[in-house]
Amino acid sequence: MYSMSPYAGPLLSDEEAIAKYNNEKHWGLLVSIDLGECDHFKISDGETIRQFAIDLAKEIDMKRYGEPTVVYFGSEPKVMGYSLCQLIETSMISGHFAEDTDRAFIDVFSCKQFAPGKTAEYVQKYFGAKKMQYSVSFRDI
Repeated sequence: MYSMSPYAGPLLSDEEAIAKYNNEKHWGLLVSIDLGECDHFKISDGETIRQFAIDLAKEIDMKRYGEPTVVYFGSEPKVMGYSLCQLIETSMISGHFAEDTDRAFIDVFSCKQFAPGKTAEYVQKYFGAKKMQYSVSFRDI
């Protein structure tokens, strides 16, 4: 697996990432997006999170498979909040929303190409996050 993140070195541009994905014939592409200082209402509202899954799939041109699953749970403040699972025909969108700290953690994994940087920026804007970092992994074996 080849990964890029702020900790591992400079991220490729979306064009470079898509070219690498296609030219090297990787099986899948994963973007992991960490958000901080999110709009508390947005990450604490199950309907907003459900609609996010629908909107993100449309934004990145992925075909949803079924409806999003959005569940609220957690036994302690650090982990209390909603979790999201949206199957897409080419894999999955998932997310975890930490209400106590106004953070969110979103993963988009697909064997169909998409622009990881543009996706991260869309997610940041959707949840009104003041802080965002993301990493990209090319999946293979």
